[in-house]
Amino acid sequence: MFTMFGAGAGAVTFMMLMYAPERRHRSFVLAFACGCLLSRAYGFLAGTWPFGVVELIWAGIALHRYRQETVAAARRA
Repeated sequence: MFTMFGAGAGAVTFMMLMYAPERRHRSFVLAFACGCLLSRAYGFLAGTWPFGVVELIWAGIALHRYRQETVAAARRA
């Protein structure tokens, strides 16, 4: 059965699985940002808005890192 808790646990699990291999490729950084946004949605839907705000900040940081790594990769090419 699909529950709000199950969706939140899945989002956080995905986020952590994408965090571990971030140094391997910049696409994992982007996937981590998506996981943060999924966790953010869960946080707001569950009524735990401080959790949602923190996840939004982490998503912003991850997107900034992704952009930096994309520019660095373009310069190396």
